[in-house]
Amino acid sequence: MGLTIYNLAKDNVINSFVGIGQANYDYTLEKICPLINKFEEQRKLLDNRFYDRLERDILKGCLMPPITIAFVDEIINLNNAEEFTIYINDNISKGFVLDGIQRLNTLLRASKKEEFEKGKEIFFNIIIADNKDKLLYRMITLNNGSKGMTPRHQIEILTQELFDFSSLQHKIQTEKEKSTNPIKEAFSLADISKGYIAFLTSNVHNENSKIIDEKMDQILIGRILDTNINSYEIQFDDIVHYVDRVSINEKNRVWFQLANNFIGFCVGFRKSHRYILNLEADFLAQMFENFEIAFKAMKTSKINIGKYRRELSKYFIENAEQLFKEDAEFLTERFFEQTVTE
Repeated sequence: MGLTIYNLAKDNVINSFVGIGQANYDYTLEKICPLINKFEEQRKLLDNRFYDRLERDILKGCLMPPITIAFVDEIINLNNAEEFTIYINDNISKGFVLDGIQRLNTLLRASKKEEFEKGKEIFFNIIIADNKDKLLYRMITLNNGSKGMTPRHQIEILTQELFDFSSLQHKIQTEKEKSTNPIKEAFSLADISKGYIAFLTSNVHNENSKIIDEKMDQILIGRILDTNINSYEIQFDDIVHYVDRVSINEKNRVWFQLANNFIGFCVGFRKSHRYILNLEADFLAQMFENFEIAFKAMKTSKINIGKYRRELSKYFIENAEQLFKEDAEFLTERFFEQTVTE
């Protein structure tokens, strides 16, 4: 038995297809549970009484809450449930478990018990989105309120798993990789993730040591939910590949490796991408040199350096078509106007 889709609809928020489907435990263990391995940090079973109880209920024949699986396909066009069913079964190994990893872990554990009934039915929600940003948006909304993982952790995991960094000229390293085998030219996964959060929220200030983590997470989720994800003309992938391309110039690479610069760039790029995508690496390096000259003219004792670097890099990139025509002196005046305390 495969996974059968019996209902199909459109999610207008993320402009994606959504199907309701059914399989059984045997199929789920064979085809769905291996997808857990795509998310190394998520697959660890939480120490929670709920899952102990769920295991017992599975063995008694309960109907497990639906699992949500997602696919990314930019050109998919499905007209009916039959086409959806064929697509899912042909591409199941390419899916991601958006919601239900802990339940699948519990199912795996229960399946080792003698009284386990492998033919029991199980239901699925299936999402096919045309890009990764919409998929992550939906994952955040699905997991809102979950205590197992913070939104930042979810985004960092998805940044690593959803994006194929293998084709990039410059490596993306995790903190663990950087500590054991650091590559000078590599970018930090944590910094890429921060840029992704800034891109999704259109906000450069998503961390604040003065606000407790739980409250900041609520604010972050609110910002993501408030975005009109369908209005984005570009994907985060476009930013990553552009930064990789122009980082062939070492000055650009060093500039982007400073997290606050990259965060500001990710937000500003959304407005000026049509202009910036046509710029070559050497010209961009000259512009970043002007930025640094103007930034260093600021009185660092009078400003929060990290805060203003994020804000000014966003302002600089957002208004690139105008500001890139000016010299460092003009830019210094504009930066001064931006940093005047209200």
